[in-house]
Amino acid sequence: MNLSDSRTAGQPAESIETQPLARLSAAEAVFNAIRTDIESGQVAIGGKLSSEATLSQQYGVSRSVIREALRSCTALGLTVTKTGKGTFVVASKVANDLTLGQYSARDLTEARPHIEVPAAGLAAQRRTVEELETLRHIVAAMSTETDPESWVALDSSFHAAIARASGNKVFASVVADIRGALAFQSETLNMVADRQHASDTEHQQILAAIEAGSAEAASKAMAEHLRAVGVALDSILNK
Repeated sequence: MNLSDSRTAGQPAESIETQPLARLSAAEAVFNAIRTDIESGQVAIGGKLSSEATLSQQYGVSRSVIREALRSCTALGLTVTKTGKGTFVVASKVANDLTLGQYSARDLTEARPHIEVPAAGLAAQRRTVEELETLRHIVAAMSTETDPESWVALDSSFHAAIARASGNKVFASVVADIRGALAFQSETLNMVADRQHASDTEHQQILAAIEAGSAEAASKAMAEHLRAVGVALDSILNK
């Protein structure tokens, strides 16, 4: 399988495999190429994808970029990675739900509004000066972060920090438990649905409401953020 051919079909031959992809678009380009090959049948169900090392050399990007793309293929239910054996195609179309570690996207979509909306409201009323400063720092860092993996880590940190600021240990514990799945979901949504910029704006609105001490506004802003995430998930699963 030649991913560069999939990505660069129609381009001049001299440009193929000689021009490294930009960091922000690299994982998305690899992901789109693999997904196209799978859905078109170029790589059959049961077929094995090229190794991380081969794809890394082929695209001129790091193996971490390749892993981002492969994780999204797995989340969409297209592939399965077996330790020591490689990544194999298991479906030719996107699954009805995303697999995010021990949870599914549907699990998160159903549960998060019951946890994070009230947590945001409580955070607006109970946050300490230190907790508010932490939230400000995270949001500011996210708005200028250009590394996708670092942004995803900040995203999950933001939601975890709000849960802690709520002063409710149950909310804090639950969000901490699903933090890995949230990061996995964000990574996939950013790659497939281009959610990063919209999330930055929504996070700023949540922060503003918490800063203002408005439980109603904070709850509303969080609810709108989660609704937008749900819409983005639906757009992926219904393609």
